Amino acid sequence: MAMREIRPAHILCFLALLALVLLLTLLTLAAFDQLALGDFRGVALAITFVLLLYLYAILVYRLFLRVAPLQQGDIPEHSRAELVANVNILFYLLLFNSLIRTHFIPVPLLRLIYLGLGARLGANTYSAGVILDPPLTIIGANTIIGHDAVIFSHVIEGKRLELKAVRIGDGVTIGATAVVMAGVQIGDGAIVSAGSVVTKDSRIGAREVWGGMPARLLKTLER
Repeated sequence: MAMREIRPAHILCFLALLALVLLLTLLTLAAFDQLALGDFRGVALAITFVLLLYLYAILVYRLFLRVAPLQQGDIPEHSRAELVANVNILFYLLLFNSLIRTHFIPVPLLRLIYLGLGARLGANTYSAGVILDPPLTIIGANTIIGHDAVIFSHVIEGKRLELKAVRIGDGVTIGATAVVMAGVQIGDGAIVSAGSVVTKDSRIGAREVWGGMPARLLKTLER
């Protein structure tokens, strides 16, 4: 079964939003162009352009999702929910993926980026991994996502597309390179071992330790 295509109307909608991002970026950059930047003028303008591009992209993306929120559950073909889901995908494929997958951005700054993209992160929670669907990711306080771990809230099975939020509690540890799939719920104080694959819709209880491929319960920590 072939994967569901991203329709021309969805691409046009994304391109219209991207054009707005570029327009806002260039208008703001024109104001900076009046500044005396000396010998580093070219470098300063290039860096400013990139920063403004991403700032406005995040702003336009969040405004788009405020007007047309992502719908959880099965996404019917030829529906408004499909348009929103595919525009969301295009934002990540063409803009945000290169931003959140780089290892050059410090983890504290990456937290701010995920918050800007709509992730709900509790106090003192950081990710050195990748959160692919921030608007559908809810994580409590004092939780750490290990290096190159991946959390995603979408299911693509042939032409079937489904969105399911991932909910992670307080004080949770997700080990390096672990994978947490759509619909997973993880209780407070739980641990997902490095390299584990937590399959979709799994329920990990408080203080449980899971590991393996697919991940399974290994033990329960004492209080």
